[in-house]
Amino acid sequence: MIDAQASRIKLILFDVDGVLTDGKILLHPDGTESKQFDIKDGTGIVLAQRAGLIVGFLSARTSPSTAQRAAQLGVTLLHQGVSSKLETYEQIVDELLLEDQQVAYMGDDVVDLPVLQRAGLSAAPADAVDDVRSRVHWVSRANGGQGAARELIEVILRAQDKWDPLVEEYLTLRHGRSVLDTTERSARGPSERERASEASGGGAPRAMDKGSRESAAGVWPRGSKK
Repeated sequence: MIDAQASRIKLILFDVDGVLTDGKILLHPDGTESKQFDIKDGTGIVLAQRAGLIVGFLSARTSPSTAQRAAQLGVTLLHQGVSSKLETYEQIVDELLLEDQQVAYMGDDVVDLPVLQRAGLSAAPADAVDDVRSRVHWVSRANGGQGAARELIEVILRAQDKWDPLVEEYLTLRHGRSVLDTTERSARGPSERERASEASGGGAPRAMDKGSRESAAGVWPRGSKK
């Protein structure tokens, strides 16, 4: 069991491609790209931050889709285009005045190994490469981009006795909307439907355009480049 390690965690860092996504990148004829993120992972990240944990994304690639997803979830600790993940990790830990034992990191490939070897709690998705899965403290049941991040977050929050209070809070409704729904809306901003409804004084919302429908489904806009 990893409860002892999980109970000390204050910062959770995630690799992006292959961890928060399934690792696939859709290349479009105009040279742009897009990727998909999992809704359950997003909810987990919101819950972790609500419980007082810091969440960050650490990626060797640079992608507008990743920046948009981070902004939607209220994640401000975002490092993209990283040439040395270990150096960036050390910088983050120093700036936050944390110890390695207080950091969890989830990665899926050999480029993540230097950080995984340093973090107090190292984790990998079920479909991570063998060299990673054999060296980490914990492996999720879910694959990358399909709830692996959510699993890790829940393990940590349960070890810290923070999960059940969050569930109870979710059950506390205010005017038909849960406290967490309000928090998620604040983090991501109002949806197209919500903006339309507010602009019309609560009347019928405008139809969502294609881009809005893609965002709502977790498919992020084109326009990413390496």
